[in-house]
Amino acid sequence: MTSPLTRSFRVESSELSSAAISERQRQSLLKDSEKMSDPEPCRIKQEETEELIDVIVKEESEELSEDEEKHHVKSEDETLVNTEHDVSVERTALECFTCTQCGKSLSSRCHLKRHMMIHSGERPHKCDQCSKSYLRASELKRHLSVHTTERPYSCSECGKSFRHPTHLKDHQKLHTAVRKFVCFKCKKTFTTAEYLKRHERIHLGEKPYECSVCDKRFRLASLLKFHQMTHTGERPFTCTQCGKSFTQLSHLREHMLVHTGERPHKCDQCDKTFFRSSELNKHRRVHTNERPYLCSECGKSFTLLSHLNGHQKIHAGVREHVCFVCGKTFIRVSDLRRHQKIHTGEKPYVCSHCDKAFRDSGYLKTHERTHTGEKPYTCAQCGRSFAQFAHLNRHLLVHTGEKSHE
Repeated sequence: MTSPLTRSFRVESSELSSAAISERQRQSLLKDSEKMSDPEPCRIKQEETEELIDVIVKEESEELSEDEEKHHVKSEDETLVNTEHDVSVERTALECFTCTQCGKSLSSRCHLKRHMMIHSGERPHKCDQCSKSYLRASELKRHLSVHTTERPYSCSECGKSFRHPTHLKDHQKLHTAVRKFVCFKCKKTFTTAEYLKRHERIHLGEKPYECSVCDKRFRLASLLKFHQMTHTGERPFTCTQCGKSFTQLSHLREHMLVHTGERPHKCDQCDKTFFRSSELNKHRRVHTNERPYLCSECGKSFTLLSHLNGHQKIHAGVREHVCFVCGKTFIRVSDLRRHQKIHTGEKPYVCSHCDKAFRDSGYLKTHERTHTGEKPYTCAQCGRSFAQFAHLNRHLLVHTGEKSHE
């Protein structure tokens, strides 16, 4: 059976006298060349196509008479310019740049060069603040905004600001989107199934992200990333006022409030102000007596997840933090640090009213209420207020009829 590439195109001598090979025939030949058994059309050689055309021209020119041949030669000269133009256009269409590593074809030499960096690991665009590097200059430019506190894109609904317009766009969905995904434990609602799944890990205790250095586990990949900086010592966010560095931009932003004295988050119950909105949310539980974190072992509830996690170590018997002076063990490292001040005599927290000093900031806070008269813990039964939460708990026994263990 005759191959499509070797099929002869028979034409009448009168037609050949006007043009050796018409535009339409040449396009047909080139289309046939694309049907070759070679599975990679990007690698079809232009020379092979030109040789095939020359053979067909030679076969057909032999059938011409001498007079016709003279006319044919003239016509062939006229069509040679068109032929060269057509082949040049076809070369552009067929030519592409193929990666020798993975076989991927790209449209330009520039794109191929950038693609090859994936295999070589080259990242030529380097941040002069934290030495992080990127493939593209645009990626570096986007990253550089991390080192500044600039957040030019603000939400018109709530005033929250963002570094990138895409982050603002995602945030704005919170104001308009239907929150149809409901937590079966606490009934909190979410806009996506992914957000709900991430939240449910709090109740289930799931921590799928594990640190390869110390085996500590986390609920979120972002939390693991920040934790790993404690091993590498990386602190990419630096305060321009005092030079202090932080692992997270949010920590730097909160720290900057120390220099400005701004405490933007105010409690509507007692007018107390806070640096962080998270601190205000935790504080509000003082007024509502909300304790959403429940121990599955003993039923004791807590206002903070960190308090529940620390409490659960009591049931597990884990006391991994040891005082090297007296050998006493502690569940939390914060408890150990507080204890060690007993041995050192350190009392870094000083009252601004009477200069009395304390080992713990919590003790100072409680003491300062004797000067301010603040009593933030209010009984929901009778409205009586107390300076300390322990005093409120003791008072509640009056209403329940239970006896104190004292």
